[in-house]
Amino acid sequence: MKRFVCFFIILCLAVSLVFAGGGREHRPRGKIVIYTSMYDEAIVVLKSELQKQFPRCNFEFITRGTGIIQGWIEAERLTGRLGCDILMVAEPAYALELKEAGLLHAFKTREAAALAFDYDPDGYWYPVRVSNMVLAFNPERHTRDSIPNSFFGFANDPRVRGAVSMRNPLVSGTTMATASALRDKYGYQYFEALGRQMVAIDYGSDESMTKLETGECSVVMILEESILRKREKENSHLEVIYPTDGTVVIPSPIMVINQRWSANRNAATAEVIASWFLSPAGQNAIVNSWMHSVREDIPSVPYNSISLHEIRANNIPIIWENVLRQRAEIRRRFEIDIRNR
Repeated sequence: MKRFVCFFIILCLAVSLVFAGGGREHRPRGKIVIYTSMYDEAIVVLKSELQKQFPRCNFEFITRGTGIIQGWIEAERLTGRLGCDILMVAEPAYALELKEAGLLHAFKTREAAALAFDYDPDGYWYPVRVSNMVLAFNPERHTRDSIPNSFFGFANDPRVRGAVSMRNPLVSGTTMATASALRDKYGYQYFEALGRQMVAIDYGSDESMTKLETGECSVVMILEESILRKREKENSHLEVIYPTDGTVVIPSPIMVINQRWSANRNAATAEVIASWFLSPAGQNAIVNSWMHSVREDIPSVPYNSISLHEIRANNIPIIWENVLRQRAEIRRRFEIDIRNR
């Protein structure tokens, strides 16, 4: 009997070691391709941290606007294989769409308990970074009270007619989410007002900020992170305006691609990488990349920003189902109204 008990104990220990060893054997490894709408400078920070944490992995980030990434994925679906293993686009509505299409891989992460924003209850997507749509101006050319301090004024204040700019919602996911939120708040009349205001459509945030520096624009609609990055990296004097009628707060998602569709069919590793992004280490890297954390327990804020709690105290809500179901209509109306200005 004693021999049997000893044998049983040894067997249990052996099994434990096998599983522990199996865990070691299956540490994250291999290639992971990430499609993302984040800026290149943010990717430099994040890729460096990932490579330190997961030296056996080879990370490739491919960055474009959310609208362009959506086009890629639609084209890749026809081939039966996507070009990425992880997807980090600007707005959660696209995550809802990909979940419905069966392109996502569900996984559970212990980091979910610390998240300050909603996530998919089945584990198909989680918020990973917070981008805030704000206004910005150049205090070397204008005083704050000489320009509109609200999204409504951005589209209606005659003092800045012909001197405002923004990104294109057909390309930029954050601008698409903002357009939907402003449409919900002010109606399609808001797009008509933008047309009358002769708003310029910029290719990227650098173009918008250059227009502020040269004086071509008095105020621009832009992501907070763009201004914060420029202030820290270039000691810029450009300033953020948190709109008086509400900042548009956008918790952007991270998704793991379904093993059958993913580029490298490495879902186990992709799960670990996605969880790292949600961890305190990953979220601190996000904050160091000029974006806000999605976690409740990260007190730090991006360079020169204010707390997310303050920002969320006055925000324009986004109805993500509207962004998903009405995306084509919102884009169509925006194009028509801007073209007919």
